[in-house]
Amino acid sequence: MEDLKQLREQLDEIDKKIVELYEKRMEVSKGVAQYKMSTGKPVLDRTREEEKLRKVMAATHTDFNKQGVKELFEQIMSTSRKLQYQMLMDGQNLRLPFQAVPSLMEGNIRVVFQGAEGSYSQAAMEQFFGEEVDSFHVDTFRQAMCSLEEGRADYAVLPIENSTAGIVSEIYDLLVEFENYIVGEQIIKIEHCLLGTKEATLSDVQTVYSHPQSLMQSAGFLNDHPQWKQVSLLNNAFAARKVKEEGDKTQAAIASEKAAQIYDLQILQKGVNQADNNSTRFIVVTNRKIFLENAEKISLCFEIPHQSGSLYHILSHFIYNNLNMTKIESRPIPERNWEYRFFIDFDGNLKSSAVRNTLRGLREETTNMKILGNY
Repeated sequence: MEDLKQLREQLDEIDKKIVELYEKRMEVSKGVAQYKMSTGKPVLDRTREEEKLRKVMAATHTDFNKQGVKELFEQIMSTSRKLQYQMLMDGQNLRLPFQAVPSLMEGNIRVVFQGAEGSYSQAAMEQFFGEEVDSFHVDTFRQAMCSLEEGRADYAVLPIENSTAGIVSEIYDLLVEFENYIVGEQIIKIEHCLLGTKEATLSDVQTVYSHPQSLMQSAGFLNDHPQWKQVSLLNNAFAARKVKEEGDKTQAAIASEKAAQIYDLQILQKGVNQADNNSTRFIVVTNRKIFLENAEKISLCFEIPHQSGSLYHILSHFIYNNLNMTKIESRPIPERNWEYRFFIDFDGNLKSSAVRNTLRGLREETTNMKILGNY
């Protein structure tokens, strides 16, 4: 029996030959790229790759090796495509319909937010644009998106994610549906308060109104009062306004301290949300394809074939271009059962060659890819 040292020496010799053959193959791939550049053929040829996989798998002698060779050649062909994408980037610039701008504050801008006076969306808007910004509010997220589409607003401020409750799924769906784009973000620390009428006490409360996420974030506090009826509304500020307008001391709202000031309500309990570090991320959206010159984050979405390894190969484009992916989410595609649309955030600027190379690869290998914004 050969000892371990001899076996390792044999492996080293084999690996050396594999590396030599790999480099030779990549040189041939350059020729393939040059041919495709001259003829306008796409880099990805799924029919050719599937045929190649069948041939190399048929050349093996065990089921284990058949699967191993399949994985090996999938990776080899993937790296070959990435080389070709890089050469295409050198030969022809990827055209993107987004324009870099120095500021979002130029001219007389108007901003829309969902909710009412005293909402966290208003607070996010004022932190981003300043308290004197010309603004108005609407009842729903869809109405905010429509306000951009119809030209009644230049920007909209919408919540997209809470640190404890997770994503606001409706916003993701609306970003796909509307031709509106993210140009900024603002993070707001959330401290929910239980608000009641001036004469109310905790013992008077029978019904609590708030947004569903706020009720969930305050579950620990609410569980201590199981006799209270919980009612969901579209917005925290709507809840505060309802309590004020109806003047019923048995009603209370979970909303912000600012809402208490605006609607002249009493704070019955501060900090009813159980997480001290509870924050909500808001996005700033416009209907123009613009991005700030110093933008640092890109959001996009895409669909991929519903088959093994699809997502793995797509995500490898970020690795090869040394880009840091910071978030991935999925949402069901309504018209196709058990298929999903993926949403990704990653660090980068649309002017970067590494970003453009990644986008070229994604555009070739995904379907319905949409850049949601650079901010």
